[in-house]
Formats: sequence, C-alpha cells, structure tokens
Amino acid sequence: MLSGAGRYADPWHPFTQTSARIAGILTETGFDVEVSERVDERLAALSANDTAPDLLVVNVGNPGELDTADAAARAGLLAYLRRGGALLSMHVSSTSFPGIPEWESILGGIWVRGTTMHPDAGLARITTYPKRHPIVAPVHDFELFDERYSFMRVADDVVPLASHEHDGLEHPLLWAREYGSARVAYDALGHDGRSFDSAEHREIIARAARWLVGEL
Repeated sequence: MLSGAGRYADPWHPFTQTSARIAGILTETGFDVEVSERVDERLAALSANDTAPDLLVVNVGNPGELDTADAAARAGLLAYLRRGGALLSMHVSSTSFPGIPEWESILGGIWVRGTTMHPDAGLARITTYPKRHPIVAPVHDFELFDERYSFMRVADDVVPLASHEHDGLEHPLLWAREYGSARVAYDALGHDGRSFDSAEHREIIARAARWLVGEL
C-alpha cells in the first residue's frame, strides 16, 4: 500500500491513520500488507515483475506539481497494469498523479478542480446495488461518518456499486472495472478513521481486494 507522505501528503487527510485502518482490514482478509510512504520509488519499482505485489493499494494525496520522478513512476505503474496487476484506489487518490496522464482512464473517474466537491463531512447514507457486482452482493444500504464526493468526472462505462444523493442527483462512490488485462476498483470513501468504523465499509474493502486478485 502506498500511503500519502512527502509531496503526496496534504493538510486535510490523516494518511497514516487511514492507511493503518485499510491495512488492518486487508490483513484480516488474509493479505500480507506492506505500507510504504516512498510513493514514487515504489511505483517505479513496479517495472520489475519479480518485485510486483499481487495487489497495489493507493491511498495518497495530490502532489500538485510535476516532478522528475514522474516518468519512472508512470512507467512502473503502466507496466504493472499491462501484466494484469490489481489496483485499489482510495478516496482522495482520485485527485493524484498529475504526471500520469492515464490516471483518469485507469480509474474510470477523477476529481475535477472547480467542479467536484463534497458536503461537509458527517453522517452519510450510502446506497448499494447488490445485484450489480460480487463486491457488494451481500452489502445493504448503510450509514457512516465520511465525506461524500460529488460531481466527479466519471467515464460512461462506469457502473456504480455504491452512491449517495446530493442536490437531487446520484453520485457514484464505488465502482470496479477492467483496464486492459488489469482489474481496478475505486472507493471514494475513507476520509478519516471514522469511515472504517462502518462494518459495511470494511466488508466492501475486503471483498474488493478479494475480487481484484481473483479470489471472489
């Protein structure tokens, strides 16, 4: 798991806390989890097949500016996905990687500055669509304390697996898709540790990870 630090940190997201909570869920699911804050270095290392993980989890912020490290990080990520890698992207990671222009098409959606927003964090009602995908098959509608991303730019082929309502519109919060031979899932929830107090959210993350590696 890549966790926001250095240029991938921001003042609003407690990445150490949320990455620890996500890692705990994955460990309970049966994964051996390594959390790393060396985001660029570990992305670049994905170019080598013998060091690539079964599952890459990204929980990082927006570095804002381009950097000389971007080219190697981009090459590593794209090589990993071309080999059929598995990617779980969390929450604010949809704002990240300005040096990887494919990031939006990989995820299937992205935060757009000046358009995307979220209501104040608080108790949120989440709608799930159990018939659409194994990830949410046993998960009923639920409530949790979180931010609710709204007005993201989402690809036409994205099928929402969970959503919330804001200003009379449905806004996707969770989806799963394929990018070439790779499997990708995006979970827009997870602003801070309170999000992971929800049993339903923990189950979604565990099932998403299992689906991504072909075990669901």
